[in-house]
Amino acid sequence: MADVLAWLEAAWPHVAAVLTVLVSVLASAHAVLHKRDVRAAVGWVGLAWLVPVLGAVLYLVLGINRIRRRALSLAPLREHGQFPPTKGLEALPDRALLMTQPRAAHLAPLARLGHAVMHRPLLPGNRVTVLESRTDAYPAMLEAIAGARTSVSLCSYIFDNDVAGRTFAAALGAAVRRGVAVRVLVDAVGARYTWPTILGRLKREGVTAARFLPSLMPYRLPFMNLRNHRKVLVVDGTVGFTGGMNIREHFWPGERAARDLHFRLEGPVVGQLQETFAEDWVFTTRERLTGQTWFPEIRPAGTVLARGIPDGPDEDFETLRTVLLGALATARESVRIITPYFLPDAALITALNVAALRGVRVDVVLPEKGNLPVVQWASTAQLWQVLGPGCRVFLTAPPFDHTKLMVVDGEWGLIGSANWDPRSLRLNFELNVECYDAELAGRLDAVVEERLLRSRPITRAQVDARPLPIRLRDGLARLLSPYL
Repeated sequence: MADVLAWLEAAWPHVAAVLTVLVSVLASAHAVLHKRDVRAAVGWVGLAWLVPVLGAVLYLVLGINRIRRRALSLAPLREHGQFPPTKGLEALPDRALLMTQPRAAHLAPLARLGHAVMHRPLLPGNRVTVLESRTDAYPAMLEAIAGARTSVSLCSYIFDNDVAGRTFAAALGAAVRRGVAVRVLVDAVGARYTWPTILGRLKREGVTAARFLPSLMPYRLPFMNLRNHRKVLVVDGTVGFTGGMNIREHFWPGERAARDLHFRLEGPVVGQLQETFAEDWVFTTRERLTGQTWFPEIRPAGTVLARGIPDGPDEDFETLRTVLLGALATARESVRIITPYFLPDAALITALNVAALRGVRVDVVLPEKGNLPVVQWASTAQLWQVLGPGCRVFLTAPPFDHTKLMVVDGEWGLIGSANWDPRSLRLNFELNVECYDAELAGRLDAVVEERLLRSRPITRAQVDARPLPIRLRDGLARLLSPYL
């Protein structure tokens, strides 16, 4: 026995060295094979070798996208028909659809790109109504819930336990008591913006609710960044709402409310919103929403060509970013963007600049005073990169503007939940809708014009003239931009 112990004591350093090398090799190999970003791969490989064992452990905890693994495990549910296809009008080839709107014919390449990356049809026969947070957004949503007859699906990143949240909870509870099937999905991080959370009140109202990726365990810390940022409400499977608005008193109608847009959708594209909710719901609860209750036949309701764009760190990774790049490359006359957070990566900055240098008018509208100081500092530090080549940037006066939209050539509009930052385009689950329709694009352009009346332009000279301490602060914040 003494000989065995002596042998183990002598051999242990060699065994530990071999195990350390093996762990570092395995972590490095995984990073090389699975990391799309070369800089991320190099960083993780370096950490695995420079900080033996601990580097590999950190990669295991923080570097592996388990959301993608789990989401892909749901693929058989789709393949075996658990998620019904979008109903309504039969999908026609995208080019044929755009021929119904001759002014948008030059956007056919963008439509083909959308089909190629999303594998979802561009659907005709939709109506999109623009709603403002300060006037009619919440009232329209509550009216739809009050009129629900069969089902209500609601997904929100933030659902506060305040006057707004309690009003929605009461409306959802009343729907349940009328015999309506109600499902509510709230992001686990967003649910904790108020305490106690709204989930207890929803339970008391009889509403079936769930949290997206709930965890208090340290080993689940990577999920703090992989949030469900989608805002989706579908009533009776035929009327949908999406946009930038969470459910919180911050957006309660009135002159003191923050500014934001939401959109009421009718027509076949609502089925794509419902599909996205159904996938998130089965992902979270394993309950499958099928049948006429959730997916009824949807009749045409308008003239807008539309397609839902789900995006997230799973099989839809960087879908929206690809569409943004395509839209900037396709633009001929104008690109107009409103976003509360503007931290585009190098490829998007280049695409914005190339569009401006081609003679396209590129306008970016941002809030003058943001609600996240570090994000605003980082954004300001990047502005020189787009101001120099000719993009125009405008800052809107308070109150805070949470609006998210993009309009191209007065023909194509993008609405939904995503911001122009890495969190939305790489780390979060988002849902946007692309719309081909001159009338709708005109209404979105009018929103931009209204914002410009309350804004001031910012120039490259003004950005460069900031005091050195401010520029250093903003530059340091920019180093955090991949994580903001």
